[in-house]
Amino acid sequence: MPTYKAPLRDIRFVMDEILDFPAHYAQLPNGEEASPEIIGAILEEGAKFAEEVLTPLNQSGDTEGCQYNDGEVTTPKGFKEAYKQFVEGGWPSMTQDPNYGGQGLPQSLGMVLNEMICSSNLSWGMYPGLSHGAMDALQHHGTEEQKQTYLSKMIEGSWTGTMCLTEPHCGTDLGLIRTKAEPQADGSFSISGTKIFISAGEHDMSDNIVHLVLAKLPDAPEGSKGISLFIVPKFTPDANGEPGERNGVQCGSIEHKMGIHGNSTCVMNFDDAKGYIIGEPNKGLSYMFVMMNAARIGVGIQGLGLTEVAYQNSLAYARDRLQMRSLNGPQAPEKPADPIIVHPDVRRMLLTQKAFAEGGRALIYYTAQLIDQVSAGGEDAKDADDLLGLLTPIVKAFLTEAGFESTNQGLQCFGGHGFIHEWGMEQFVRDSRITLLYEGTTGIQALDLLGRKILMNQGESLRKFTKQVHKFCQAEEGNEELTALIAPLAKANKEWGDITMQIGMKAMQNRDEVGAASVDYLMYSGYVTLGYFWAKAAKVAQDALAAGTTEEAFYKGKLATAQFYFSKLFPRTQALAATIAQGGDSLMAMDDEQFGAGFEI
Repeated sequence: MPTYKAPLRDIRFVMDEILDFPAHYAQLPNGEEASPEIIGAILEEGAKFAEEVLTPLNQSGDTEGCQYNDGEVTTPKGFKEAYKQFVEGGWPSMTQDPNYGGQGLPQSLGMVLNEMICSSNLSWGMYPGLSHGAMDALQHHGTEEQKQTYLSKMIEGSWTGTMCLTEPHCGTDLGLIRTKAEPQADGSFSISGTKIFISAGEHDMSDNIVHLVLAKLPDAPEGSKGISLFIVPKFTPDANGEPGERNGVQCGSIEHKMGIHGNSTCVMNFDDAKGYIIGEPNKGLSYMFVMMNAARIGVGIQGLGLTEVAYQNSLAYARDRLQMRSLNGPQAPEKPADPIIVHPDVRRMLLTQKAFAEGGRALIYYTAQLIDQVSAGGEDAKDADDLLGLLTPIVKAFLTEAGFESTNQGLQCFGGHGFIHEWGMEQFVRDSRITLLYEGTTGIQALDLLGRKILMNQGESLRKFTKQVHKFCQAEEGNEELTALIAPLAKANKEWGDITMQIGMKAMQNRDEVGAASVDYLMYSGYVTLGYFWAKAAKVAQDALAAGTTEEAFYKGKLATAQFYFSKLFPRTQALAATIAQGGDSLMAMDDEQFGAGFEI
């Protein structure tokens, strides 16, 4: 069975040494609540819960899966009890508004905890994870009555939430939804329609499930401009705010999936279900984006979490598994063969995972700081929001692509054993595959990044980030020990702007050029962004070694991994730049008939 140990030392390295979270928290309203002592206790307790409660349920939950019986869903053995323990520990309320029962701690702390949960048991983590997006939408756009009735219960953890967007005939194009909302005399709405792929849509872990549903009013404009958002509870609250009558919402079935077997992915049927509108009519899509953006960051954390756990298990195996001798002669002469960690190709796979995990952690925690700043308001909120908008599709798409590569590399380290269920590595591969799809595929995130976040604002948000990178590179220009990192980073950072301008010029003649370049452009952006954080990590490690430290192996490991990243992974930007430069002609030249020439479909 695979194991997991929360990487607390590396978490603290990112929080305290790269990003200076103590100073960050000191600038936030109520930041004094996030004292070093409190942070330390939260990290330790979160690690204990992930390691001792969730990790043992991960493989068994995958094997057992969720069971569907006449509209009811039973989660795998131990999931319900783990959730009860999670609620009793006060975890759902940690970062929520104290006015509704929350503890008011910074959002970033919840994201650090979420990483541990995603590493230890991704399927289980999706049940409380979906609630956070629903809570955010209600917090921002719900009425006071809705907050008192629904938000307080979700913060307490006794009720959970979902987001219901996708329908059988439409996925990304939500303007095509057919779910209807008919106004009722009592001010409520009758919701009818079918939603699919609803994560945690039905389960046995909470007393009630609060669905946030996109639907159209009878007089709604066509397309996405005619979408409204509604609260549709599984049980309508009674006079005391407790679960009352069963509402007209039913789980029609659960999907039989490639991975995340422990999480119920549901078809939800709404049949004259009582619903309550959130905010103004026809503005539901903008309200739902509060949930969707939070979910996209959350999916990026899933990619990071699976990268970390795959790395830990493949590293342990590589240290233990004996196979052949080193090409330079025996490294463990007392044994019949050397451990496979001595072989260059195994080290390549391990270092790839390590570089993506530790670099991705710095990127995620940086976006966590931005979320704190946006939530706090103030003079830095606008810049923080612009940077967050730029980085969200990179976090979601790049870190999940890296996560899928990393879990595959982890499985490969095991050789044939990696293909066997008992070792647990194939589960990580299966679980990670969905992260490239839900909450918007890599292609959708790429269009969002290049089209909406960069070209539509003439590159303003991009320049805010590349300016940070430029200033760092300028400051370290004379640092001879880091030249192999700083020089290529500075070059690529400039090239990033040049490539953007070239795509923009081509797009003025042919809009398809944006779609043709977008995925390669996103991956290019991801490698440069991670390069920036690895260069910063290397600088911190260099300074620590120069000052003298008792953790020499830790900091030397940071420098070595940074050097690996820039020598073996960062050069991928060159190939991506070359493919972007080729434009979209070869993609669009073939007509539909030519695609199928030689066989019939």
